[in-house]
Amino acid sequence: MHSTPHGAAVTATGLGVRGPRGWAFRDIGLTAGPGSLIAIEGPSGSGRTCLLLALTGRMTPSAGTAEVAGLPLPKKMAAVRAITALAHVPGVTDLEPALTVAEHLRERTLLQHRFGESVRALLRPRRERTAAARARTDAALEAAGLDVEVLPKGVRTAVRDLERAEALRLSLALALIGKPRLLAVDDTDMKLSDAERAGVWATLRALAESGTTVLAVCSQAPEGAVVVRTGAHDAEAATSDEKKEAADALAEAGRA
Repeated sequence: MHSTPHGAAVTATGLGVRGPRGWAFRDIGLTAGPGSLIAIEGPSGSGRTCLLLALTGRMTPSAGTAEVAGLPLPKKMAAVRAITALAHVPGVTDLEPALTVAEHLRERTLLQHRFGESVRALLRPRRERTAAARARTDAALEAAGLDVEVLPKGVRTAVRDLERAEALRLSLALALIGKPRLLAVDDTDMKLSDAERAGVWATLRALAESGTTVLAVCSQAPEGAVVVRTGAHDAEAATSDEKKEAADALAEAGRA
């Protein structure tokens, strides 16, 4: 049963990003309501990551128009970044292999407390703030489908000892701590077994059904998703250029 959507509606018309070596993507059209599961489908190097970054306010469009939760892009990029979160984006949200699951969660919670809390929340007693942070972390882990109890060393498990699907779910949990209206996930189905891929899509579908809009990059979209396809573009705009432009865009946006 679907809950009331609190996610962000996403629309785009003729959207495109052009870099020094040609178009990363172009002529993208999209209409998706709050709480949608949106799949960006296409081969590697077809501009999927750049489109994900453009729709989350982290890369400036070169052509066309787009809106997220009624906020026009690129005019309201900062406002769009404030209501969206990234997960599993190579070169952007990379996990530190030497840190444990608990350390990653603690770091994200501290950042959320410092930059994401309202003044009213900051004025609550410390005990209440601690309990609220713990509840938020537990809820994010549950929503991401990461059961820390089954990890080799529980929350003390280092990232380098996680399976690929577990690392992806940790990245999802970290993004969900901020309770975004739109969650954007890159490389959703890369190097996963069929069972792992099905499990991850089930988790993302459940997030969408709970009301959060989900934008996920993949090579093959699941049934029932709102599908946006990126195709072959200028040959010189290869994968390495896409990733470099994506990294540059994040640097300019202060890795928001």
